[in-house]
Amino acid sequence: MTTTTVNETASAGAARQAPVLPRLLPAAPEDLRHHLARYGPTPYRGQAGQLISDIETSGLTGRGGAAFPVYRKLAIVARARGRKVVVANGAESEPASRKDELLLRAAPNLVLDGLQLAAEATGATEAHLYTHYGPTPEILRALAERAAASLDMVDVTITRAPPRFLAGQESALVNRLGGGPALPTFQPPRVTERGLGGAPTLVQNVETLAHIALIARYGPRWFRAVGTSAEPGSMLTTVYQPDGRCRVVETEIGAPLRTLLSSGPETRAWLVGGYHGTWLPVPQAAALTLEALTLDNGTLKKYGAAAGAGVLAALPSDRCGLTEAARVVGYLAAESAGQCGPCLNGLPRIAAGLAELAGPGHRRQTRADVERWAGLVEGRGACNHPDGTVRFVRSALLVFAPEISLHARGQCSATNRRPFLPLPDGFPTSEEDWT
Repeated sequence: MTTTTVNETASAGAARQAPVLPRLLPAAPEDLRHHLARYGPTPYRGQAGQLISDIETSGLTGRGGAAFPVYRKLAIVARARGRKVVVANGAESEPASRKDELLLRAAPNLVLDGLQLAAEATGATEAHLYTHYGPTPEILRALAERAAASLDMVDVTITRAPPRFLAGQESALVNRLGGGPALPTFQPPRVTERGLGGAPTLVQNVETLAHIALIARYGPRWFRAVGTSAEPGSMLTTVYQPDGRCRVVETEIGAPLRTLLSSGPETRAWLVGGYHGTWLPVPQAAALTLEALTLDNGTLKKYGAAAGAGVLAALPSDRCGLTEAARVVGYLAAESAGQCGPCLNGLPRIAAGLAELAGPGHRRQTRADVERWAGLVEGRGACNHPDGTVRFVRSALLVFAPEISLHARGQCSATNRRPFLPLPDGFPTSEEDWT
């Protein structure tokens, strides 16, 4: 599968002006000199409450998947006393997501601006950057250039996230930064109240921090110029088309899904929200896009879906959606923290049942078992991993019901056995591996 990126932006002659879409990605990776020529220095406020008020007015929500109002977490940490910590979360543990990696490579200074602004707004004296790839050349160069120019108020420590699906979860991240395993812990207290070393800790996705850096410069009214009134702004999305192309696109929230995903005869189904997301049947989805199906949580919620971390995929019509779903759920079950019953017992059983459904024949009771286990798991986990997995499974059972019937008779509609959705090395790579 090839990967390309869409990241046109305003020309260099438009430097220091508020950019139109895409707002976050420059035409080419920028060093500090070009970053400052475009945006100017980091706009520190001197008054912590002013930026938080602007963030509240902007309506910015987290771009890591949960879509939680950003100002609330900022305000909680700002009100706390004593030592405070801010963390830029670039773990991007979702195997299908590429947006944070691209942002850190192309515009690291925008992310670091946002991290410093968040530190000022909360009164934090400790800052961390937590990424899947660790200290990349782009990040090291950006930090060195910023240090030479004395731009930053707080030193930044870089920590590499382990290649685990749950490594980017807030409490797992805090555990990792504290020297422990990247495993979630039961909450409360939340990390905003008691995080790294017991200090109130603000964890924000790197894309969220980049938006903060732009809002600090151009204001909440500018941010709301795109998006919807309920969900303003833009977001980065990782889009997989049926021909195997993968690209990162910045789009306004509320954009019609048909402008992002193929809905023609070459497409079997849509996946919205990634591996904790929802499958949508293309005939139904295609009809809806002409009227109302858009990339915003308010609309997607009506169909049991959410934008999540911005992963969208159009499954090719020559692939078996049931097999693709079984591969992903097998991965999700193996990636669980194994600390509570739903993950330790429920997810492996669900994965085994779905793999059986994807085989050349299965027991009549298997589907009912999977649905029953999904009901037992939902809402009972120590973190959201079981719930996200169940959402993915239930939509697969619904959308690929015709395929389940075919497999029960030892048949399959797929003409291409190669996997489509990306998984880390070491997981099954073909339908035969599951059957």
